[in-house]
Amino acid sequence: MFPEAFRIGSFFQSTYGVLVTLGFLVGVWMASRLGRKAGLDSEAVLNLGIYVALSALLGAKLLMILLDLGYYSRNPGEIFTLATFRAGGIFYGGLIAALITAAVYTRRKRLPGLLTADLFAPAIALGHAIGRLGCFAAGCCWGQKSSLPWAVTFTNPLSNQLFGTPLGIPLHPTQLYEAFSEAIIFLILYRRFHRPHRPGAVIGLYLVLYSSVRFLVEFVRAHDEVNPFYGPLVAEQWLALALVAAGVWLLRRQAPGKGQAAR
Repeated sequence: MFPEAFRIGSFFQSTYGVLVTLGFLVGVWMASRLGRKAGLDSEAVLNLGIYVALSALLGAKLLMILLDLGYYSRNPGEIFTLATFRAGGIFYGGLIAALITAAVYTRRKRLPGLLTADLFAPAIALGHAIGRLGCFAAGCCWGQKSSLPWAVTFTNPLSNQLFGTPLGIPLHPTQLYEAFSEAIIFLILYRRFHRPHRPGAVIGLYLVLYSSVRFLVEFVRAHDEVNPFYGPLVAEQWLALALVAAGVWLLRRQAPGKGQAAR
């Protein structure tokens, strides 16, 4: 597609980087906006958004390395290459790192943990939807071969050079599957946040919805790694099931009693 946003001499800025940055900025703006509506310290929410974004970038790349540890242990120098820096990593690694960072920060700043997580849930979904458009532009995270009418064919040699994207083959547009799903999830969560709810209900709903989508998308995503436990599911799907369970627990935990309105 369009992996290169612009070029100056031998340097080029990837479209992926531009859209991921845009997704981050929009997500932080949305979190700050919802934080004000909830009556929280807007500066603390903004700082949390920055820390969460940085930890998410590190977590995504760390999980990418761990899931392909055999390759990186044989080629440790690849960890510090420009290709690894430009790679998006595994979103779940970023999500887990972001949740841990948020838990530590909210505890230190005495922010209400579940309410803070609730206001970040729509922001994460919106930012991720934009970021997945960056994946599509770059050609990474591609799907398996497909004969469906909406299959996409990548032709840019730079995508193949940077990510190994197959060229000239119709593929499932898995990036668009997630981008479209995340946009819908954002709308659902945004509406849910503004309706009476108990703290934790919105982030729980996000974990259930997104992880369910990711579980299904992984069936048509191309994978190189060996499935753990020698079963039909890849590591991302096992993580998805664990996060669905966590989301269900949060939702069931909020069930008793009268709902609390979001401020």
